[in-house]
Amino acid sequence: MRLAKDTFVTQTSMTAERRGLRDLWRSKDAIMLIEFAYSLPVLMGLAFGSIEVTNLAIANMRVSQIAMTTADNVSRALQSVRLDPVVLREVDINDALIGAKVQGGDRLNILDNGRIILSSLQRDANNRQTIFWQRCKGMLNVSSAYGQQGATQGVTAGFAGMGVGANKVQAAPNSAIIFAEVTYDYEPLVGSWAAGNFRIRREAAYYVRDERRLDAIENPNPQALVANCNIRNTNF
Repeated sequence: MRLAKDTFVTQTSMTAERRGLRDLWRSKDAIMLIEFAYSLPVLMGLAFGSIEVTNLAIANMRVSQIAMTTADNVSRALQSVRLDPVVLREVDINDALIGAKVQGGDRLNILDNGRIILSSLQRDANNRQTIFWQRCKGMLNVSSAYGQQGATQGVTAGFAGMGVGANKVQAAPNSAIIFAEVTYDYEPLVGSWAAGNFRIRREAAYYVRDERRLDAIENPNPQALVANCNIRNTNF
């Protein structure tokens, strides 16, 4: 008698479970809930992917703006600071690099995650293109794509000017071009495990737009810290 009762209870329970599953299967709300559960990971992936792509595009634009602004500032650094004779100073270069750091902001953190290389492309006494001086700032271990200070056309292999492509940027006689190279290691919002690693590199070039001396960079007292390219740091 006890066995029959237990069997009846078990069968009743199984019948109720089957009825519940059947009702769940027929319920439209349940179907929608299951579909949403399956589609949620895909929707979240698309949402985070869209945010990451947007952030990468913004970072790309900001790095490009930093390259243009830094080259522009150094090319006209002495329009508001008149010396006799007119010369470029180390402090003027540092001011432009500090401006790039401020422009990048805490999110970009351009000097900790990147490197800015400034070169003055000029003609030497033999009318050859040369990198007369070069200054760098930032922790990223990268060098100029066109050579170090002193690279000269016809002397340094492959050097004929600066810029991508066959038509290189070349300085006119008695003038100089300030050429900026900015390289930045992009930090993904969701982590490199999901978005991978991206290195952004942008260039900009501006002719010097004041009548400055081109044969030297001055460093009068109080002397500024020279942004030498053989050192990786962020201090000024």
